[in-house]
Amino acid sequence: MKLEGRVAVVTGAGSGMAHATSVLFAAEGATVVAVDIDQAAADRTVSEIRAAGGSAVRHQCDVSDVDQLRDLFGMVEREYGILHVLYNHVGMPGAAGMDLLEKEWQEAIDVNLKSAFFGTQLGLPLLRRAAGQASVIFTASTTGLVGSPYSPVYSAAKGGVVLLAKAFALHVAKEGVRANVICPGPIDTPMLPLFFGRPGTPGETALTEELAGFIATAVPMGRAGRPEEIARAALFLASDDSSFITGVALPVDGGFTAR
Repeated sequence: MKLEGRVAVVTGAGSGMAHATSVLFAAEGATVVAVDIDQAAADRTVSEIRAAGGSAVRHQCDVSDVDQLRDLFGMVEREYGILHVLYNHVGMPGAAGMDLLEKEWQEAIDVNLKSAFFGTQLGLPLLRRAAGQASVIFTASTTGLVGSPYSPVYSAAKGGVVLLAKAFALHVAKEGVRANVICPGPIDTPMLPLFFGRPGTPGETALTEELAGFIATAVPMGRAGRPEEIARAALFLASDDSSFITGVALPVDGGFTAR
């Protein structure tokens, strides 16, 4: 029960890594605010948590919309008055290559980077009330640490998330608020085939065999990661187990960035 009595906001909680993290946070005692633009997906996460005896509520939100983020944290303040864990997870692959429209660029930046900045800005007053137990976690990507030849805009956005986390960690280091960023490698989620299924990427012609072969070659451990493996990293960063860790970009990538 590493998060007993704590309140955790998880964005993108309806699927993939954030779903697994929401379930694990709740199993460890947190009250989870499961945030997703897809209300039905968030409801499924909440139902799973409650069926296991945990505590969770759903909040529908487009995290690229600052007014909707403001409503989210207003609800958290009214209902709980405090926030211990903010997991800024939401992301999207965006368009591949350099031949993209301005609106495609803007969408990728808004979903991947803008949402993380303003979510953290608006959650900070509640995090400050957590008496030294506040943790902000961001999800970036290994492509925010090393360049992606397939997705320059995704690398730009996720590289921005990495330095946002580091800068924010310094900004609040003396206030009892920690901030770290997880950089996943290829993880077996619904987003993985979307990422590699775009024109100009290795999996565009055959999302099964070609993608599996690419991952086996690119990842030293020879496989994609599992959502639960990201969730366990997030639990470590959310809990007191990492109480002297802030400003860290943690690759969870099967050795991809160790080369």
